[in-house]
Amino acid sequence: MTVKLSDIQDARKILQNIILPTPILADNRMSNEIGAKIFLKAECLQRSGSFKIRGAYNKISRLSEAEKRRGIITASAGNHAQGVALAARLQDTKTTIVLPEFAPLTKITATKAQGAEVIMKGASFDEAVAYSRELQEKHGYIYVHAFEDELVIAGQGTIGWEIVEDLPETTVVVVPIGGGGVISGIALAVKNLLPNVRVIGVQASNIAPVNRSLKEGKPIEIPFQSTIADGIAVKRPGDMTLAIIRDYVDEVVEVSEEEIARGIFHCVQNNHLVVEGAGAAGVAALLSKKINIKPDDTVCAVLCGGNIDANLLARILEQVLVRQGRYIILKLLVPDRPGMLAALLNHVAESGANVVEVFHQRAMWLAPLGKTGIEMLLEVRDEKHGREVYKHLEEVGYHVEREGQGDWEE
Repeated sequence: MTVKLSDIQDARKILQNIILPTPILADNRMSNEIGAKIFLKAECLQRSGSFKIRGAYNKISRLSEAEKRRGIITASAGNHAQGVALAARLQDTKTTIVLPEFAPLTKITATKAQGAEVIMKGASFDEAVAYSRELQEKHGYIYVHAFEDELVIAGQGTIGWEIVEDLPETTVVVVPIGGGGVISGIALAVKNLLPNVRVIGVQASNIAPVNRSLKEGKPIEIPFQSTIADGIAVKRPGDMTLAIIRDYVDEVVEVSEEEIARGIFHCVQNNHLVVEGAGAAGVAALLSKKINIKPDDTVCAVLCGGNIDANLLARILEQVLVRQGRYIILKLLVPDRPGMLAALLNHVAESGANVVEVFHQRAMWLAPLGKTGIEMLLEVRDEKHGREVYKHLEEVGYHVEREGQGDWEE
């Protein structure tokens, strides 16, 4: 069976009153920056926090009663787990889900909350899949694959149909790629309904097997490397999905961890949307100018998920603030006497900076006897203001060193 437009149309009927009609939002900030009309399909607001309920419910709802009694199993990086768990609960079906050991806590907790049995196994999505297949064979479960399934692909394709319906002037659709299920479904829908639309896929450069697989003419497995876009951290695309990508996707680009982080920050700061790394991959590609966009283009980027751990989100936002020059770190020496820190902080206040953290360092810095080292994390308006703060402290008599962003080996 190959996925046809009629299959996606059938999926739309099945998903009616099950999924949320997620909005397509104008991104005015990015539109001005890029010089074209940019829109975001906010699938991060979908039930279970991602698009995965579409394909999972389309598959599970079609199982026979005998198949449902056998129970369902799958493996997931996290979002498919939640989609399957929700779909199975709506169909009153027992579910076992294998998650890789690195899966974010928020995705583990949310999956369990849907009533699924969760097993943590494997260092990657692919290893979790291998173990889930062992359990399937042992117990006779029905397998619901994350992307290598026609009904799952058809369900994900309903996103493409909605884009065409709600934004018919679209000329470019940007979609993240993990195993390839969502881009396969979307590409099939939009290319059949709007043949002149360009479909661009986006992978995290840390784990990006698709371009290499396209070049080799078959799915290639690459070594696993961690990424903040855990939802698309798949070492090998599917046989079925790679064939669809080859025929229907115009280009696949890759984005770095820093670019993904900027995409997450952009969505939070400018669109008030919490988006995970995989969901922000399309925004990352647009912001980093990885995609050729013409002034008369209307672009729709799919924000495929919003299930990001709160601690990771906080770290990402803080790091982007540092890279944008809105957080700065200054080091300096002051006499080790009462009142010296207060005097320093008064000078910082005069410059209009806000103190986020202050550290005293004596022995660790080997500060001269009678002196103490002070390290300050300051919040400033922008890079220009940060330089003004530095200059002001130098002018009032301090020798100041500004810490860089670090030179870490990846």
